[in-house]
Amino acid sequence: MHMIKQISVFLENKKGRLSQVTQCLKEAGIDLRALSIADTTDFGILRFVVNDPDGAYGLLQAQGFTVSMTEVIAVEIPDQPGALADVLALLNAADVNVEYLYAFGMSGGPHRVLNVLRLSDTEKGIHTLLEKGVRLFCDEEIRKL
Repeated sequence: MHMIKQISVFLENKKGRLSQVTQCLKEAGIDLRALSIADTTDFGILRFVVNDPDGAYGLLQAQGFTVSMTEVIAVEIPDQPGALADVLALLNAADVNVEYLYAFGMSGGPHRVLNVLRLSDTEKGIHTLLEKGVRLFCDEEIRKL
């Protein structure tokens, strides 16, 4: 319930590959919420959260992309100095490693940031954060953003 679906796409480092992915999503009416690209000389891994992860997965797979779906968590923090450090300190104290993280700002109400995290022990991380009153988003909430 407290995890969200993230899509990862393996992309060769060739002109136009990222554009092809985003064009497929555009044509299907799938809205990107957040994304991150990690690259090397020969390839990259595009990770993203969308309003329709199952649709994006099926669409990109049908288009011949190498796609995977991973469960990650989305943590809401206030947009203020030290807020991320506080969340990371909670995870560190619980001996939960952050494998990667990316973030996006949210509109409406007080300034907030949603951080997408892949953890070494997701269940323990969720338990730790919820116990300390940290708000986690679910897929349904991501769809409504």
